[in-house]
Amino acid sequence: MKSRVVVVGSTHVDLTVYVRELPRRGETVIGREFKVSYGGKGANQAVAAARLGAETFFISRVGNDQFGRGALENLRKNGVRTDFVRVDEEAHTGVALIFVDARGENMIAVAPGADEKVSPGDVESAREAFRGAHALLLQLEIPLETVQRAAEAAKEEGARVILNPAPARKLPESLLKLVDVLTPNEVELEMLSGVPVKSDEDIVKATEKLLNLGISAVVVTLGARGALIVSRDGKEEVPAFKVKPVDTTGAGDAFNGALAVALAEGKSLKDAVLFANMVAAIKVTKPGAQEGLPWRREVEEFAKERGVRI
Repeated sequence: MKSRVVVVGSTHVDLTVYVRELPRRGETVIGREFKVSYGGKGANQAVAAARLGAETFFISRVGNDQFGRGALENLRKNGVRTDFVRVDEEAHTGVALIFVDARGENMIAVAPGADEKVSPGDVESAREAFRGAHALLLQLEIPLETVQRAAEAAKEEGARVILNPAPARKLPESLLKLVDVLTPNEVELEMLSGVPVKSDEDIVKATEKLLNLGISAVVVTLGARGALIVSRDGKEEVPAFKVKPVDTTGAGDAFNGALAVALAEGKSLKDAVLFANMVAAIKVTKPGAQEGLPWRREVEEFAKERGVRI
């Protein structure tokens, strides 16, 4: 039977203009290129999971507009089940307006729109997706009360809860106690724990503080180093795979989507992190947050080339 992953999160559209120099206040500059791409951490992670072979249900909202229709079509094209993506008649689809200069520096303004309307009621309406789910994957670009209700629903249905705490923010203990696997980077870990993170010893100290709140395991993502797993059984670093990076955008979403799929398939946490590192490594060799997410066959080929069993 196919593993089932439920993702609850954001959907938005990135409108990017590439310019030589970023505009100053009141200045108009002429762009060199324009690109429309589909994003949002929730949508990215749902696409990642679907491309890796999981039956992936996505719970989100889009506006009744051209961007929303495009986002829905893109999700379906990538194999994501959109049965529970609600079309909001009162809010626009979330949009990010981005300027990128010749040095790669950027300016970004985000209008969340329908992302801010994803509600606990949307979770309740999607309880059918939770029944039989093996894993729930969450992030923090939607209202916190919705994240909380989704975690509660997953626990009620026996699914493992994975929380990618991004963007970084303080979280209530009531939510953290529901989390099986937390996947912060070092900045997010510092924000959640209140412990300054300057060294590996600080990382362990910060993760132990979170474990004491009831979280089963913390997987700290360390970029090119890989990831550090900390649980009550101890700690273990899982190295990254060496590749030549082209675009690191979406690497974290690739990692989290892959981790959810691997855990849903019954892999151990260490093997799941190894799989997630592999998927993230492939992603950074290709451009685009969603376009660069690998399909399962690519991961299998990558593993075979490196003599890794997955």
